[in-house]
Amino acid sequence: MGLEIVVKDIQVGAQAEVSRIKAEADAKASEIINEAKEIQKKMLGDSLAKVEEDLQKVHQQVISSANLEVKRITLNKRKELLDKVYNNTVESIKSMPASKNEELLKYVIDKYEASGARVYSSKDSEETVRKLTKLTYAGNINCIGGIVLESEDGTIRLDFTYDSILKNVYERSLKQISDILYG
Repeated sequence: MGLEIVVKDIQVGAQAEVSRIKAEADAKASEIINEAKEIQKKMLGDSLAKVEEDLQKVHQQVISSANLEVKRITLNKRKELLDKVYNNTVESIKSMPASKNEELLKYVIDKYEASGARVYSSKDSEETVRKLTKLTYAGNINCIGGIVLESEDGTIRLDFTYDSILKNVYERSLKQISDILYG
C-alpha cells in the first residue's frame, strides 16, 4: 500500500502543479487579451481621428473647388455681359446716322489733316472723306468708321478709326464699367 500513497501524492502534487500552471496561463492570457483590447481601442481611435482629418480635408477641398467654380462661372458671365455691351456699342456706331458720321469725320480731318499726306477710310465713308479733305485718298480699310492718316513716307500712321478709339476707351474704362455693372 505504500506505493499507492506515493502515487496518490504524486498525482495530487501534479494536479496542484497543473492547476497552478493553468491559473498562470489564464492570468497571462487575460493580460494579453486586455493589452490587445487596449491596442485595438488605440488603433481604432487613431483610425477614427485619421478618417475625420481626411474627411475635413476632402470637405475643405470640395468647398474650395465649388467656390472656384462659382467664381469661374461668375467671371465668364461678366465677360459675356461686357462683350455684349461692347458689341452693342459697335452696332450703335455702325447704325449711326450719316450726318453724325460726317460731323465726326469733319472734326477729325479738320484737326489732324495737317499731320498726314494720305487718308484711308472704310468703303462706306469713302465718298464723305473724299469730299471733306484735300489729302490723297489712299484706299479702303476694314473698319466700322473713321479714318487713318499716313505721312508721305508711310512711317507715321495716325489711327482715328472708330474701332481703335472704341477699343482704347473700352480698355481704359473696363474697371469703371465693371464697377458700375457689378458694384
